[in-house]
Amino acid sequence: MLRAFLRTTAARARSRTPRSVPDDDVLLDAPDDRLAPALVAAARGDYAPAAGLLSTTREHAEWEHRDRYATRLAAFARSRAEWLDTWRATAPDDPDALLIAARLAVHRRWDSPARAELLRQLVPAVVGAAEISGPDPVPWRTALDAARGARAGHAEFERLWAQAVRRSAHHYGCHVAALQYLAASSPGAHGECLDFAETAAQDAPEDALVRALPLRAAFTCLTSTGTATANATSTAPTTTAAVRTHRRRLDAAADRAIALSAAHPAADPWTAELRNLLAYVLLRLGRRQDAAEQLRLTGPYVTSFPWERDTDDPLGHFLQARADVRAEARARAPGHPPRGRAERSAPGDH
Repeated sequence: MLRAFLRTTAARARSRTPRSVPDDDVLLDAPDDRLAPALVAAARGDYAPAAGLLSTTREHAEWEHRDRYATRLAAFARSRAEWLDTWRATAPDDPDALLIAARLAVHRRWDSPARAELLRQLVPAVVGAAEISGPDPVPWRTALDAARGARAGHAEFERLWAQAVRRSAHHYGCHVAALQYLAASSPGAHGECLDFAETAAQDAPEDALVRALPLRAAFTCLTSTGTATANATSTAPTTTAAVRTHRRRLDAAADRAIALSAAHPAADPWTAELRNLLAYVLLRLGRRQDAAEQLRLTGPYVTSFPWERDTDDPLGHFLQARADVRAEARARAPGHPPRGRAERSAPGDH
């Protein structure tokens, strides 16, 4: 863990303005400068830095950061839980320890064949922890995920959703959970998913992460059962009836995310997931040049999502996609514009 942390720091120093990051310098799921020390300490059994980090996000209402850090810390605790066990024993009522414990409990049950039943038993405890969390929406994101896995009915999910948005009307994680519930409840209802995501994005402040929700809906449309390409790990363009029906909206979702990406510096670990998802969606839409730019802007930062889809080697999937795009760029002779609908001529083209 310490070697990974030092390697991350060195990579950041080399990539202030990324041009061509070598494969060996690419980092998978690298933590940012705030999370990295907490993970290093947790690997040594010390929970104090994690506790301090989450306490700061709660006190300053940094809900997007809090959600992301809680997810990463819970994922780490899934294989190394000693630090969390010590934290819980030392401060059993600590809201930050309760948040990690609830998310870890959901994670541990998610991959079980008996997921729905196990999560159904867990939901009351997760909801109970959320109800005493005050203005914090992040525990409600965990409750929404648990309810989705438990196949909760619409009325129950809507009750939890109302509690979440009452605390934060534009929290990205809660909106992703709701989008995933909608997609799972109505397979093939891509129009409804796009409606929900577009409305949330339109109502959000300019710099809100939830403005990228249509991109997440586009990913759902492009990869859901019945719409994915024959080779699910391929980033070849997806051309199905559902995609053709919603093509203009999928392009608009990508354009909105491109604008959001442009508002952040290159090689920014905070924006890494957005840019990785955007590059993946652009490749599925056949917009190779736009994807090449996002792959450049990611710098050395690769995220497992979405490259982990149907593969146990997300880093290899990313590197192969990047190599393919670079090879196409080298093969394209100067003075010969790209052909076809895939490469956009202007933002207003759709």
